[in-house]
Amino acid sequence: MSTPVTIIGAGLGGLVLARVLHVYGIPAVVYEAETAPTARTQGGLLDIRPDNGQPALRDAGLIEEFRALVLPGRQASRFLDRDGTVLADQPDDGSGGRPEILRGDLRRLLLDSLPAGSVRWGHRVSGVAALGPGRHEVTFQDGSTVVTGLLVGADGAWSRVRPLLSGATPEYTGMSAVETHLFDSDDRHPATAKAVGPGAMYALAPGKGLLAHRERGGTLHTYVFLTEPLSWFAAVDFTDAVAAAARIAREFDGWAPDLTALITHSDTPPVLRPLYTLPVGHRWDRVPGVTLLGDAAHLTAPNGEGANLAMYDGAELAKALAAHPGDAETALATYEQALFPRSAEAAADGTEGLELLFGDGAPYALLGLDGVVPADRLRPDDQRS
Repeated sequence: MSTPVTIIGAGLGGLVLARVLHVYGIPAVVYEAETAPTARTQGGLLDIRPDNGQPALRDAGLIEEFRALVLPGRQASRFLDRDGTVLADQPDDGSGGRPEILRGDLRRLLLDSLPAGSVRWGHRVSGVAALGPGRHEVTFQDGSTVVTGLLVGADGAWSRVRPLLSGATPEYTGMSAVETHLFDSDDRHPATAKAVGPGAMYALAPGKGLLAHRERGGTLHTYVFLTEPLSWFAAVDFTDAVAAAARIAREFDGWAPDLTALITHSDTPPVLRPLYTLPVGHRWDRVPGVTLLGDAAHLTAPNGEGANLAMYDGAELAKALAAHPGDAETALATYEQALFPRSAEAAADGTEGLELLFGDGAPYALLGLDGVVPADRLRPDDQRS
């Protein structure tokens, strides 16, 4: 390919695409709105699936480096009732196939695997325009532009590239998450650390729940889920961390103090993360010279698959381009033909997962006579691909 592939977004999906293209000797440039790799925290633990995330890292030639960064023991899961009673406990016996890694560690691995200068930081897109058959101009907020013959939107839920292909926009699911952290929990909050355990902890009720995960050391990373309209959250003053945490915690009155401490004792200000989706089965007609991957293509209710699917999309797109040198349109059509049914299935799974987690049958919908539905496939990750 004579000109570099232009990738908008340096999330995991865009970086895997750039890396696998590099493996095949295809040049690519990634434009990222963030000013530097460390401009913001990168979210928590990701369980990397054997059917999508791991094959993508294998295609990237990074599977052994990935395994060296996995946090042992984090595939454990436990389910608690609101009073702290343990309903089910699944230890990590080493046989699980979905190893856990910090998103930031995985992103650094991918960044370090690219040639110097592959990622152009501080390039926030302000507009994209079609110039003619297969060519597009991307304009950035600093006034600079780039013209490309192959544009990939890997820019997440609020993609600026998506309107070239589709009029679909994300819709609010009716549920939001509030993110908190407890640091040094084993020493400073031992009862809460014991309740969470060595891996993931789920305390669920209809319409709400606490989902916590032990990260490196004693860090407990929690998502507090509530089914409320956006107007309800708008009435919470998140600029006042103590008052916001207290207001969110009131929705869990009567729950065990060891659980509500995940909210009220947070060492970071609570961060609101509304949950949005694109329509199930979102697709578009083939438009020359442009395509999407990850949340830009198939934003779903959080089901733990978002990052995995984004990486898989990136690897599959790169392989399609490598398989059709000089014929980008055939490559893009081949990629999208597989992408659409794959993403539709993931969206349906996401809807089912939310119902199991927070529907009228919570917390017992996940519990069965033979144990627990494998909960790592249901653990929501933040919607950033």
